[in-house]
Amino acid sequence: MKPLDGIKVVDFSRVLAGPMATQIMSDQGAEVIKVERPGTGDESRSFEPAFDGGQSAYFCAFNRGKKSVAIDLRSEEGRQIALDLAAQADVIVENFLPGGMEKLGLGYDTVSARNPAVIYISNTGFGQTGPYKDRKGYDTVFQALSGVIDLTGHPDGAPAKVGVPFADMTSGLWIVIAAMTGLLGRATSGRGCHVDLAMMDVQVSLLSLPTMWWFAQRREPTRTGTEHLGRVPSAAFECRDGEWVFISASDQHWPAVCDVLDLDAPEWMDKNAMRVERRDEVMSMLRAAILPWARGELADMLRAAGVPAGEVNTVPEILDDPHTRFRGMVAEFDDPDRGETQCLATPGRFSGYDPIEFLAPPKLGADTDAVLRSLGVDGTRLTELRDKGVVA
Repeated sequence: MKPLDGIKVVDFSRVLAGPMATQIMSDQGAEVIKVERPGTGDESRSFEPAFDGGQSAYFCAFNRGKKSVAIDLRSEEGRQIALDLAAQADVIVENFLPGGMEKLGLGYDTVSARNPAVIYISNTGFGQTGPYKDRKGYDTVFQALSGVIDLTGHPDGAPAKVGVPFADMTSGLWIVIAAMTGLLGRATSGRGCHVDLAMMDVQVSLLSLPTMWWFAQRREPTRTGTEHLGRVPSAAFECRDGEWVFISASDQHWPAVCDVLDLDAPEWMDKNAMRVERRDEVMSMLRAAILPWARGELADMLRAAGVPAGEVNTVPEILDDPHTRFRGMVAEFDDPDRGETQCLATPGRFSGYDPIEFLAPPKLGADTDAVLRSLGVDGTRLTELRDKGVVA
């Protein structure tokens, strides 16, 4: 038994945000039917990097545990099959440009006429309305336009993107939020809804703190590297072994920082407001005091003294970290070609439900026959549809 048992999701999305969201729902028990183009499928199936044998690691990262149905939505018969699928869905996720699903005869008005209870989520770059609605874009474009890139990087360096596909992944989380909110609302009202979810809106919504600085003081936020705008110290410091440690200390932790580093700090440094005001002076003193330490030794000493601190880990280091392992964040699924394959787990442990069973991502069209048979399509008709290229 899983939290989303009995929920059917039909996924018309490709690449990252939508597939990430529907994978989360699949991990929690939803039946996710991924609708793909015959022959090529989701374009991320061909993205690098790849496992030995050619399967895209990118595709594997966001498509575990789904059913793949290959349908040519350009054909009238394919669109009818997709509409029959949509008529059974609790949740639909699509990321076509505005009007794209309408052109296919699969827009919200058409689907909801047959399925009034459906939660239909349109995840686009700029939304269904507005002067930019027809623009195309990728993750980094949204990071740039929203101001995220301008705020990322060091003050004396070039602006930088976030190290993961930030716009895509945060939008993926919002798709899940939208789906769960819609389902809860339906439980009360009995009605479905259309969710207009723009990646650009998601990015702008994440600027809560820097925009409040602007609203409060009309001060334009600037890049601060690893430093915090309102707290000193809260930054990464280089150690003697060339590694980095991150320290984030408020006034209650400042005396312990001084004790560990054997700092003879003046009394004015006891107040964070003064440390922020005279940031350069404080940071210069801290850098000099931290540089003689080895990263691991200093991090252990600070933590033992109750100071929030941690090593700046690499990806291999955090994957091998004992806490990461204990929490089950490194999981495995059984791939029919490679055998046991490592993956990242979905966070969140729900008491009273079965643990997540991680399943392999589907081969293109692997479930076409089974899903179409569930719609009442018999073997003769299946053969006819395959011969026409409507399904694969």
